Amino acid sequence: MTARKSGSRLETEIERNRSESQWDKIPELVRQLSAKLISNDDLGELLLGECKLQMYLKENPIKQGASPRGQRPKLVEVRKHLTAALDRGNLKADYLQEASLLMAKLCYVEGEYRDALGHYSRVNLDDMQLIGAPVYRLSMIAEAYATKGLCLEKVPAASPSLSNKNTGSPSSNRSTTDREQDIITCYEKSGDIALLYLQEAEKVNALSAGIQNRSPKPGPTTQDLELGYFLETGLQRAHVIHFKNGNLTRGVGRFREILRAVETRTTQSLRMTIARQLAEILLRGMCEQSYWSPLEDPPSVSPLDDPTRQGHTLSKNYSLSRRPRVYSGENLFCPQENTEEALLLLLISESMANRDAVLSRIPEHNNDRIISLQSASVVYDLLTIALGRRGQYEMLSECLERAMKFAFEEFHLWYQLALSLMAAGKSARAVKVLKECIRLKPDDPTIPLLAVKLCIGPLHWLDEGECFGKMVIDMGEKAAEFRAKGYLAIGLVYSLKATDASLRSTQEDYQRKALGAFQRAQSLSPTDHLAAFYLALQLAVSRQIPEALGYVRQALQLQGDDVHSLHLLALLLSAQKHYHDALNIIEMALSEYPENFNLLYTKVKLESMCRGPEEALLTCKHMLQIWKSFYNLTNPSDSGRGSSLLDRAVADRRQLNAMTLPDFSDPETGSVHATSIAASRVEQALSEVASSLQSSAPKHGPMHPWMTLAQIWLHAAEVYTGMSKPAEASACTQEAANLFPTSHNVLYMRGQIAELRGNMDEAKRWYEEALSINPTHVKTMQRLGLILHQLQRYSLSEKVLRDAVQVNSTAHDVWNSLGEVLQAQGNAAAATECFLTALELEASSPILPFTIIPRAL
Repeated sequence: MTARKSGSRLETEIERNRSESQWDKIPELVRQLSAKLISNDDLGELLLGECKLQMYLKENPIKQGASPRGQRPKLVEVRKHLTAALDRGNLKADYLQEASLLMAKLCYVEGEYRDALGHYSRVNLDDMQLIGAPVYRLSMIAEAYATKGLCLEKVPAASPSLSNKNTGSPSSNRSTTDREQDIITCYEKSGDIALLYLQEAEKVNALSAGIQNRSPKPGPTTQDLELGYFLETGLQRAHVIHFKNGNLTRGVGRFREILRAVETRTTQSLRMTIARQLAEILLRGMCEQSYWSPLEDPPSVSPLDDPTRQGHTLSKNYSLSRRPRVYSGENLFCPQENTEEALLLLLISESMANRDAVLSRIPEHNNDRIISLQSASVVYDLLTIALGRRGQYEMLSECLERAMKFAFEEFHLWYQLALSLMAAGKSARAVKVLKECIRLKPDDPTIPLLAVKLCIGPLHWLDEGECFGKMVIDMGEKAAEFRAKGYLAIGLVYSLKATDASLRSTQEDYQRKALGAFQRAQSLSPTDHLAAFYLALQLAVSRQIPEALGYVRQALQLQGDDVHSLHLLALLLSAQKHYHDALNIIEMALSEYPENFNLLYTKVKLESMCRGPEEALLTCKHMLQIWKSFYNLTNPSDSGRGSSLLDRAVADRRQLNAMTLPDFSDPETGSVHATSIAASRVEQALSEVASSLQSSAPKHGPMHPWMTLAQIWLHAAEVYTGMSKPAEASACTQEAANLFPTSHNVLYMRGQIAELRGNMDEAKRWYEEALSINPTHVKTMQRLGLILHQLQRYSLSEKVLRDAVQVNSTAHDVWNSLGEVLQAQGNAAAATECFLTALELEASSPILPFTIIPRAL
């Protein structure tokens, strides 16, 4: 009785060690078992054969893609043990099956594939019970199916060991297809049972750990299971064959089956790999029309599959008595389209990559750290593709910020972060990241050029932009064709500095530098239309109209459909008072770019001059229609809500008060004055106060559409003012004020309307309010100077107008007004000089300032 209990305890201990792969403990347990239960010597042979085979494979692992061949000395002992266990026939049926499975596995390791298949045919794997089977036996069955699949792939199709069918008959193609189906079924069964085994093994380990925690004596800690060659093959080989055969539908389905199984610690790395591979397939090989939900059955005919194999599509045709557990519940999220599923998979992969990151810099961990970095980089690259397609750059930049823990001295991740920050509109942070990219890759001229683009565009950091531009120029021959871009960048910086400069001497100095840089850029790259265009634009700003016309025509010869070159040509023609020709150019440009609002603003001005204000008003109405259709289609925050952006402009006005409106004479990129930026900040502060008094709702949506809408209303108000219709002009101005109540442009227009009504005191008050927000708005200064002149406050009027001339020395209206004030004061000589200057400038003055054309890299 005691011997029987002792034997039962030993068998339980042996089973536990087999389940936990503790093969080094088996020989001692076998010795104890043999001493107490003499009749079970065959079981001892089986266990010794198993433990020696497993220890051999642990010491000499089979590599993926390698073909084992030939006997090894250590395997001879394994064969002796297993042969003894099988030949005597004293084993129970279950142990006899295990011995046959181990012998088949040994045959595969020795390269005897036909013998292995013979053992499997005698055992009949499909009859082996999964329900109630010990954990270790689940592993053996999973390995057996994988090994059988490997053997079927190794043995030629005509082998009599595989089939009794006559392969020479016309049905040989069907036989080959059946064989492929058998191979895939083996691997899929192996993968399913392997997942079941790992889930059960983890459950047993958790239970064992809980018992040890309650025990007063600490026991040995449980080790993480290792997949091993055969289980890993079973989990990974099926989908590889599906994809190789062109059956993407089944391959994707197999991926999803593995990912839906309840996760174990052992499969975490595999799940991350599979999730990443499935995301790549969804992004690269599947469109929305061919997508199906993970909870639906795959389509029987799919455009994803190889059309040449439509009649040989391999489908799942087996069932198991016990399957791995899958995630289930009421509130589980299920993707509805391919990008959504890919993004979900990539975010899961990113979470796992961050959790398992190897950050140690010590030499021993170098290889692991490189593998960890490469794995994470692939995930982040795929995230960039998935989120970039949807324009979700804000989310992408947040993901890449989490990758910075990997990114020490890693240029690729830093560069990806910089680009995502640029696309998300986080320009200041993008420049800081680009500085680190320049440190990591100092010989790459494209990086400082990107930094210049941000500095002279949204940030208006002209000194920093100059430094970055000089970096490119200083590279010399290393910069190759980008050296011309460096000079172009420096020229743009100097051109913008000239616009910002308050002293005429400083303006002229920067203009000379800008012209020199643009000329150098054109000499280095004579086929670059941008070099010729910006040289023409700088000459136009300097009022060298004939020379500018020559270069803009050269730019159009190089790039005939460039919208900015066409716009500049129209403005140059208007400066020469060829208004009809300029209008023809604008209409030609609008036929190519019908939604370009800068061209439409210029068209309004030219039509007022050539065809009368009624035509200009029709264009304003057309602009409103374009604005509605354009932003209704492309504004992402408005999609699917059933209301157009124009309707929301009325409904959500109170929420828009916190936004600012720049000078509509200046575009949103490249031509913003430093003083305009300061004015915008003041406007924002005042608008936030106004917003807080009316509504606590936060602002939402991008600013650019609303700025464009306000500019359209202000242009319409200006046309009505020219028609002497103050009521209509006031209504248009009110529409703009509803969007941007404290904009200096809105206040200036209200002053214009007050003047039109003859209310000079009210006009003066509006102009003073506008100047309190933007002290360098030249148009407001000119109108205020004229009102002060009418009020006979000559000294103050002269002061305001001289300040305006200092800000913009090419404003002929201001010179003319200053001449009138000086004449009223009796200073005829100075007045005459002002009138002559005004006449000279008016002769080269365009319909709108040249600075309406953006100056950006």
